[in-house]
Amino acid sequence: MEEAVQKENKMGVLPIPRLLFSMSLPMMLSMLIQALYNVVDSVFVAQINENALTAVSLVFPIQNLMIAIAAGACVGVNALLSRNLGEKDFESANAAAKNGIFLALVCYLLFAVLSTSLADLFLRVQTTDVQIRTYGTTYMRIISVCCIGVYMQLMMERLLQSTGRTVMTMITQSIGALINLVMDPILIFGLFGLPKMGVAGAALATIFGQVVAMCLAWFMNVKWNTEIDINMKGFRPSKKILGRILAVGIPTTIVQAIGSVMTFGFNKILLMFTPTATAVFGVYFKLNSFIFMPVFGLNNGMVPIIAYNYGARNRKRIVETIRLSVITAVCLMLIGLTIFMTVPGTLLSFFNASEEMLSIGIPALRTICWSFLFAGYCIIIGSVFQALGNGIYSLWVSLARQLFVLLPSAYILARVFGLDRVWWSFPIAELVSVVLTTILFRRIYRQKIAQM
Repeated sequence: MEEAVQKENKMGVLPIPRLLFSMSLPMMLSMLIQALYNVVDSVFVAQINENALTAVSLVFPIQNLMIAIAAGACVGVNALLSRNLGEKDFESANAAAKNGIFLALVCYLLFAVLSTSLADLFLRVQTTDVQIRTYGTTYMRIISVCCIGVYMQLMMERLLQSTGRTVMTMITQSIGALINLVMDPILIFGLFGLPKMGVAGAALATIFGQVVAMCLAWFMNVKWNTEIDINMKGFRPSKKILGRILAVGIPTTIVQAIGSVMTFGFNKILLMFTPTATAVFGVYFKLNSFIFMPVFGLNNGMVPIIAYNYGARNRKRIVETIRLSVITAVCLMLIGLTIFMTVPGTLLSFFNASEEMLSIGIPALRTICWSFLFAGYCIIIGSVFQALGNGIYSLWVSLARQLFVLLPSAYILARVFGLDRVWWSFPIAELVSVVLTTILFRRIYRQKIAQM
């Protein structure tokens, strides 16, 4: 009995460094693997031709929107469920988990119908190149109609994370990523007697990996996640619980969805010069995932710790978790800055980069990476807002950074100084972000943390 209690309460009793890294490291590792397969996916697509790489880059905002919707539901469930466990309210924790599963299924159905039907229009708005449109429409329709794997995989993994089982999520994410890695060349290039499917093969390989990971995560919850019960028999959705989940989740979704709007707008600005510039931008997002994904993994380990101890009213553990998370994130981003500054040509060469792509991409990577100096801090504090139930603060910062500063400054720089200067919009926007984030964090600290 004593061991069971200790296991149940580890987010309230284990030393913070040991707790944070034991929960975060598996997530960081699994997200690094996901970053690897994202990059390899584009590396294989680039071997078809540059238009295929450009098409996948143009569809990226839709993939980002898909994940934004799923992540919003998951963050809301994660924060609510962890807080319920901290308060020892296990019945409410079960209800939060079941309503989260229901919400994920509803989000999948809505997204699949809308994005599949609008795929052709989305590509036509961006480019007149027939081959790029054909590649992009094919890719977008496949990932949209089959995206149940994304929604349910993320939800099942967040349920595991909420009870501290991050090693299991590392296993599910890693297996899904490795399946994608293996299936990519087989389906794209038609190996082992299978038909050569090109861009469609890349999309199907991604879907296959996600569905396998979803099934495995569901099994792990049923078999080993004893703190919560996800048996949906007799389930009825609760407006109150769904409202509490959405109160945290909607700002999170909007924050990430704003990234889709920014990417779409930035692509339109780059297309004023050359489609190669959009390919460079797409490659940048694939490469920066190696730096940002570990920070997001750190976030995933941090949020349930803060939410649990907020429910338990333990100010000291909350402050210590925030401080250690910020220091770790900043160190990770400094590593990324060093890599992008020293070997940008080598990074681009993995994507079969042409001379034009290298001439645009090398200065682009060296310029954008200066934003890494501030990004780690802003990402961590943004997740602190969500864990404490103030996701609206993250929304304000994201709106200011990406829509009110980054896109307008990019357009002005492009018009006045040309393509080489447009990339400075990223460091400029991050400076605004760090100022706003700090102001809002001081406010929430006084209102919620200092009062404990």
